[in-house]
Amino acid sequence: MRISKQLKMVMKYIDIGANLTDPMFRGIYGGSQKHADDLHLVLNRAWIQGVQKMIITVGTLNEAEAALQLAKDDDRLNITMGCHPTRCNEFLPDPQQYYEGLRNKIRENPAKVVAVGECGLDYDRLHFCDKDTQKKYFEKQLSLAAEFRLPLFLHCRSAHADFMEILERNRDKLLNCGGGVVHSFDGTLEEAEKVINYGGLYIGLNGCSLKTAENLEVVKRISNECIMLETDCPWCGIRPSHAGAKFVQTKFTAVKKKEKWTPDTLVDGRCEPCQISQVLEVIAGVKEENASKLAETYYDNTMKLFKL
Repeated sequence: MRISKQLKMVMKYIDIGANLTDPMFRGIYGGSQKHADDLHLVLNRAWIQGVQKMIITVGTLNEAEAALQLAKDDDRLNITMGCHPTRCNEFLPDPQQYYEGLRNKIRENPAKVVAVGECGLDYDRLHFCDKDTQKKYFEKQLSLAAEFRLPLFLHCRSAHADFMEILERNRDKLLNCGGGVVHSFDGTLEEAEKVINYGGLYIGLNGCSLKTAENLEVVKRISNECIMLETDCPWCGIRPSHAGAKFVQTKFTAVKKKEKWTPDTLVDGRCEPCQISQVLEVIAGVKEENASKLAETYYDNTMKLFKL
């Protein structure tokens, strides 16, 4: 693994979206063990690269305990608590029981749960969960943010109008929750501006936010005071075919075949938290601004929202 010494020395990051409970970080792909469990190595690479903290994304109640187990012994790890829009069918057998399950996890772990989510709307994957169910249980989870005064970790895919309408309808309820972040943002500039103008909402950027020339033009025009960094690992890595790839400076050694894994290599196609430096480099390149100053601003934004 080749890392820029300058980046390691002067940059510090918070990854607001790390799916560390994904089986890929245990060496399991498609239900098959391809290499050794290497989560400890993944985390160590991140710390070396300058990541100061990570927020583990919880997208279903079934993931909650595993995320809490990872976070409990490390002050650098915190978690979200919520139900991803594509998983909202999990509410249906007993909606109140599921809601109380989320509620109890938040109440019992105040030092570790820093946001309600991942929740929101995803109209790209309606084969997993229909619109009406998504909307109902997105709105239901806003009550958790209001009760515990926690910020929101939000998801919006091809659903901007309904997403904003639900937030607007609940504005009074959310006045004291501290705001939130729309993570993995890949929408238009108009959509970004509406999110920001809602008040208290930030934009989370990762590799999926930097794929196309259109994406880069949007990112260029988003105020730095409204941006946070994430990897959404093991997803959303910056691929060579992406428009933002030309700005990447930090390179990592990766193997193409999972079976060729070694402790010192990344696996091609599996994004890691250490690659957050690449996200920053692309944003700095697009904006033509100093990466160190941007890193400090995005770090401060994150600390402010999540009170880490």
